[in-house]
Amino acid sequence: MSIKDWPADDRPREKLLARGADALSDAELLAIFLRTGVKGRSAVDLARELLDRFGGLRPLLTASREDFCAAPGLGDAKFAQLQAVLEMGRRHAGERLQRGSVIDSPEKSADYLAARLRDYPYEVFAVLFLDNRHRVIACEELFRGTIDGASVHPREVVRRSLAHNAAAVILSHNHPSGIAEPSQADRRITERLRQALGLIDVRVLDHIVIGDGEHCSLAQRGWI
Repeated sequence: MSIKDWPADDRPREKLLARGADALSDAELLAIFLRTGVKGRSAVDLARELLDRFGGLRPLLTASREDFCAAPGLGDAKFAQLQAVLEMGRRHAGERLQRGSVIDSPEKSADYLAARLRDYPYEVFAVLFLDNRHRVIACEELFRGTIDGASVHPREVVRRSLAHNAAAVILSHNHPSGIAEPSQADRRITERLRQALGLIDVRVLDHIVIGDGEHCSLAQRGWI
């Protein structure tokens, strides 16, 4: 049966308009994005099959172009649409922490950093540069790959801190595994950066590790 033949209250688009997006299941939200199904299957049926194939919504949204386009009912056009939607979401999250925003809690910075970093399939090390009133100057992604003492260079963090005339920084990186528990390497590089930045009177306020739906603040653990 076509979705057009469903009762109005059961159609994903009408349901969203009447009750809001949070009332929809993952399959219903995906069906609205897909717009159409394939022969013999509605958009909702196709959405359910795709969620089963990829193992959930997030694995689907972060799939490579090759894997995404290989699935039935998808292709380059849908991949391009999806990337545009994801980028709009990231930019929307970024607007909540624009230049001049005051960082007054670990949660505020963690929410922004999670939206920015959590979907990378590899580790990304970012730094929030703040002025002496803890207002945001900039956020930069400085290093990519495995985050350890060899790949994070204190000299570069010091150089960018001086370039921004920062008085404080918040360090952050993601764990693609989804587990936000800091490693010993995370703690070691935090201490190295704290010492290096201390030489130029820049304070390290926190190092936030981003997982899948969770985060860990080293400052809240008492490790900074």
